[in-house]
Amino acid sequence: MQPQRHRPGTGFTALHLVQPVDGGVATVVLDLAEAQVADGMRVVVACPGEGPLAAEAARRGAEVREWRATRDPGPGLYEETRQAARLVEDLRPDLVHAHSAKAGLAGRLAVRGRVPTVFQPHAWSFEAVGGVTGRLARRWERWATRWTDRVVCVSDAERLTGERAGVRASWSVVRNGVDLDRFRPAEEPAADPAALRAALPLLAPLPATAPLVVCVGRLCRQKGQDILLRAWPLIVRQVPGARLVLVGDGPESAALRDAAPASVLFAGAVPDTTPWYRAADLVVLPSRWEGMAVAPLEAMACGRPVVLSDVDGARESLPPGRESLCLVPPEDPPALAEAVSALLRDRPLREAVGSQGRRHVLSSYDVRQTARAIADVYRDVAAVPRPERREPIAQ
Repeated sequence: MQPQRHRPGTGFTALHLVQPVDGGVATVVLDLAEAQVADGMRVVVACPGEGPLAAEAARRGAEVREWRATRDPGPGLYEETRQAARLVEDLRPDLVHAHSAKAGLAGRLAVRGRVPTVFQPHAWSFEAVGGVTGRLARRWERWATRWTDRVVCVSDAERLTGERAGVRASWSVVRNGVDLDRFRPAEEPAADPAALRAALPLLAPLPATAPLVVCVGRLCRQKGQDILLRAWPLIVRQVPGARLVLVGDGPESAALRDAAPASVLFAGAVPDTTPWYRAADLVVLPSRWEGMAVAPLEAMACGRPVVLSDVDGARESLPPGRESLCLVPPEDPPALAEAVSALLRDRPLREAVGSQGRRHVLSSYDVRQTARAIADVYRDVAAVPRPERREPIAQ
């Protein structure tokens, strides 16, 4: 006999298994959890206790269970998988939604298709590694589709990257969204550049006219802040007096601080990135890989122009026609410097690009649209009859 399953809504239990617990992944999970709680679902977020996700998820109405897991695969995987299996057995969710590579690995090993399972890569694991590790990651993603009812990608480009790697899945593309009530331009009189910078102690000593570039993201290899630091001397040469602020923390913090000149400031991890977007003249994210980064969408929602490396999701996130101005090849400091300098030197162009970007986000990247699309995925997946247990089919 088939186990009884609920449809999304009142009485439906969704278990979000999450690692990492910060950055764009945490933002996506929190926005989804809040919308799902408002729809009457029982929402459980299982994640490591450190970091901002657990406390904020509880504040937004989700149940929180501790899932002790590191970001990377290692000797702890067996115990992490056992923990995930115990959570599923205890909670008996109607659906498991695994976010990012580690949760996708441990979660699918724990569930093995016995509960409707959605996997959301938030950028593919095999893009982060090469050699034998990269080949193993590709092989796992191809094999794990047997335990995956739906793979949710945040951009068409991310889906195509999976397909090129040989991942044959049931796909849905659900683009990231932005909380438009939170991320919006400052209103007068607070919109004055001097007032915006004076409200941030790190920026208060800077002249209101100093060109300001902001990069928001975890300080790690993926986000490419080291590439931006290599480009920065070329930028300052063309735009004297420019300042750069790196907002975020992470494993590359010490190395980046050691490499940074005096014109680069470090804000560390902050509870709210909105004031930093508003204070910026330009927001830059020189990532090495992405699915679709959240920070540029937030910046555009605040009316700020962006310069991005041309990785998965970047073209789709930009307003049509701005690709040649706002996109640069990945890991190309001279091209990044030229694009940043051109926008810093042209205020009318920056304002036009910023206004166009905000209109684009308003029309296409409202987080409420994202939540509705994920609800549709849950409805489709939960409605499919399934055996009590599914095991992989040998290749």
